[in-house]
Amino acid sequence: MKLNMAKAAPTFSSKSLFMFIWLFMFMLNFKSLQGQEEVELLLSFKASIHDPLHFLSNWLNSSSICKWHGITCSNSSNVNSIMLSSKNISGEISSTMFQLPYVTNLDLSNNKLVGEIKLNPYSSLSPLRYLNLSNNNLTGFLPQTLFSVSFSNLETLDLSNNMFSGVIPNQIGLLPRLKYLDIGGNVLVGKIPNSITNLTTLQYLTLASNQLVGEIPKDIGLMKSLKWIYFGYNNLSDEIPRSIGELYSLNHLDLVYNNLTGPLPESLGNLTHLQYLFLYQNKLSGPIPLSIYELRNLVSLDLSYNSLSGEISELVINLQRLEILHLFSNSFTGKIPKSLTSLPRLQVLQLWSNKLIGEIPQELGKHNNLTVLDLSSNNLIGKIPDSLCDSGILFKLILFSNALEGEIPNSLSSCTSLGRVRLQDNKLSGSLPTDLTKLPHIYMLDISGNKLYGRIDDRKWNMKALQMLSLANNNFSGNLPNTFGSAKLEDLDLSHNQFSGYIPHGFGSLSEVMQLKLSNNNLYGNIPEELCLCKKLVVLDFSHNHLTGHIPVKLSEMPVLSLLDLSSNQLTGEIPKNLGSVESLVQVNISHNHFHGSLPSTEAFLAINASAITGNNLCDSTSSSNSLHLPPCKKSNDQNPTWLFILLCFIVGLVVLTVAYFLIAFVHRRHNLKVRRVEKEDGTWEIQFFDYKVSKMITIEDVLSATKEGKVISKGRSWVSYEGKCSKNDMQFMVIEMSDPISLPLSFWEEIMKFGKVKHPNIVNLIATLSMSSGKRGFLVYEYSSKEKTLSDILSSLSWERRRKIAVGIAKALKFLHCHCSSFVLIDEVSPEIVLVDTKGVPRLKVNPSGIACMDFKGSIFSPYLAPEARKMKEVTEKSAIYGFGVILIELLSGRRSMDIEAGNGMHQNIVEWAQYCYSDCDVDTWIDPMIKGGDASSSSSSSTNQNDIVETMNLALHCTATDPKARPCASEVLTALVSVHTNTVPTFC
Repeated sequence: MKLNMAKAAPTFSSKSLFMFIWLFMFMLNFKSLQGQEEVELLLSFKASIHDPLHFLSNWLNSSSICKWHGITCSNSSNVNSIMLSSKNISGEISSTMFQLPYVTNLDLSNNKLVGEIKLNPYSSLSPLRYLNLSNNNLTGFLPQTLFSVSFSNLETLDLSNNMFSGVIPNQIGLLPRLKYLDIGGNVLVGKIPNSITNLTTLQYLTLASNQLVGEIPKDIGLMKSLKWIYFGYNNLSDEIPRSIGELYSLNHLDLVYNNLTGPLPESLGNLTHLQYLFLYQNKLSGPIPLSIYELRNLVSLDLSYNSLSGEISELVINLQRLEILHLFSNSFTGKIPKSLTSLPRLQVLQLWSNKLIGEIPQELGKHNNLTVLDLSSNNLIGKIPDSLCDSGILFKLILFSNALEGEIPNSLSSCTSLGRVRLQDNKLSGSLPTDLTKLPHIYMLDISGNKLYGRIDDRKWNMKALQMLSLANNNFSGNLPNTFGSAKLEDLDLSHNQFSGYIPHGFGSLSEVMQLKLSNNNLYGNIPEELCLCKKLVVLDFSHNHLTGHIPVKLSEMPVLSLLDLSSNQLTGEIPKNLGSVESLVQVNISHNHFHGSLPSTEAFLAINASAITGNNLCDSTSSSNSLHLPPCKKSNDQNPTWLFILLCFIVGLVVLTVAYFLIAFVHRRHNLKVRRVEKEDGTWEIQFFDYKVSKMITIEDVLSATKEGKVISKGRSWVSYEGKCSKNDMQFMVIEMSDPISLPLSFWEEIMKFGKVKHPNIVNLIATLSMSSGKRGFLVYEYSSKEKTLSDILSSLSWERRRKIAVGIAKALKFLHCHCSSFVLIDEVSPEIVLVDTKGVPRLKVNPSGIACMDFKGSIFSPYLAPEARKMKEVTEKSAIYGFGVILIELLSGRRSMDIEAGNGMHQNIVEWAQYCYSDCDVDTWIDPMIKGGDASSSSSSSTNQNDIVETMNLALHCTATDPKARPCASEVLTALVSVHTNTVPTFC
């Protein structure tokens, strides 16, 4: 028995060993095949995209896949994570990335990927749990497969800030494990499907910044796990569903910028974990439900810009954690609750533009942590409390347009944290507190339109940060101080007081001053020559005083002077001959003085109104000012009539010869610009040139070669643009190929012919068209130079003057297109990518007829510049282009790009919302681009900026980005507003 067993044992062990070795070799081989498949899929993805940063340079077949950049492997050496966020990758997204068998995490966010996501509708169960494709330029419908059981393992899905269109798929509720869903920042339409309420594990839900309509699903209360809801910036309507009060875990609720109506539901009071409640910019009505005051965890409550009414309850005392309270722009009545004074964490209190009455609670600020207080535009009475700055950190104090009385509290004189103080248009009296003029951080002090009196030259002015000071429309008297202690002062308004004495020579040291208003006082003496040192002066108003002497001759050399008002004084002498020769001077008033002699023949006086020169002893020396009703000036010597006749004959002869030459040249060029036809293997090609010189350089072969070589500049929904170069020389051009020219109507090509004749310094020229006679293919040929850069590429390195020059140039182009080229040239999206800026800072728009293409050189269409009506796929109008221009203005002012404004802070989904918030709630220094203050490295001049210009331009930008197209200004009005922004005139918008 022992012998038999000893013999049997080796036989069994040999077979087992053989089977083990065979299985081991099989697994190794299988593993090798599996690994090779992953390599091939990843290399296929690499081949389909453009990698300018060379981040994927070590993705090589010969190297270990687990060491590739952005790749993470599991313990079994399978690729389980691909993280390629913010690598500047462009091109169409490859479906191979969804075929990797073990990848659970895929992040391609913050790149420049384009095109549609193409998934196999019959694909097997995907292992993906985390998928982030946000902040790209993906288009098409949301993939149905992505919301099917094939991707039921998904826990995080982020497709935000792309260009996805269509509706939200009904089967969205088939992702049982989903915890995070963000499809905001697209152009989705239709209603929110009720099936979304099946996502009972979902914690974070963002549908913001789309074009969704209809009501919020009434069964939203079923989504018990929700902690964050962001539905802002849509067109949702109807009432807020009561069931939303069943989301007991909710921490953040944001429904801003919709059309929600009706009252606030009482059930909101059930959301005991709620910290952030944002419902502003809707049409909500009725009072604040008392249950809201039971949300004891609230940190920020914003119900502004609605139609809410009733009184603000004293129950607000329950909100002990509240830091920000925004109830402005409603119709609240009654008094400001005294219980607000007992909120220890309250930092920002904004109740402006309501119908509040009574006094400001006397202990407000004593037990709070106030940094911002804005109670302006109400009907408040009584005195300003002494306690407002007890926190020691009050920065903004805005109380204008009320009926406050009494003196300015002395306590404010010791509030060293103050930066912005606006108390204008009240009934304040008394003198200016002595120590108020020593506060170190105040940059804006406006106490105009009150009943203040006394001297201001009897104390030391040491306001080192002061940029804007307005004491206008009070009863101040005495002499003017020689200095205000600030080298930053840009706007000084002392008008409509009782100041007397001379204009201080020290005003010439105000090197940054842009507006100087001393009108309607009792000043006398000469205009100081030193004022000509203020090279940034834009507005100078000395009207209605008792000034004598001449106009300083050097005033003619002021480089940016735009408005000059010296009317109603006792000035004498002749007007300097060069006054008005500077292009910036557009408004002059010298009426009611003692000037004599002739008007200067400069542009400012050639266009002057009669009322602006009346009350003087002036005469007309040019016979071109008959409308001014001036007597002719006496001529000292008669001209020789014979000499004049000979000169006239010579000029006429020269003109005739010139006209004949150009007529012959025009006929010759017109003959050469006829349509040329060339027979090719694929058919007959026709080329039409719009430039005579170009017709001698570019050939049909050059255009076709550009498309064959395929050096893509950009892509759109129905076109692709390529870089081209002439074979005879190095001339560059851009070719735009339309994907379906055969479907274009005949009227389109007629419009092309018109557009080819458009020549404007701020518009890129269309130089030729090339098409097949059969209509199968069509190309547009434009100027192109690699020396020009897009505005987006240079935005961060521009001074304010260059930014303003670029804005004016774009506005000129839009005005020309809208006002002189009829409706055949429309731009449905104006973005920094279609603005080319040359080395001299001159901007040019890249446009195509009928809004066919608003291309960028990066191969994408940026949704933030699309007007709301364009996103809805409705008819595009001229006002749609104004919207995009408004967004550009915001970017020029702030230095921020649209894609930089994220919803991460829970407040702002896009740059327009951010700008609206900052314009009304923030100090200018918090949103102005520091580069504007710091200057342009390429500029030799100083670039300190007038904040009033910045504020007025931002105001224009917000008008341009109004949701209602009818509320936006016309192109001509935009240009007028930009040109006159320095003159402090308020544009009238159509």
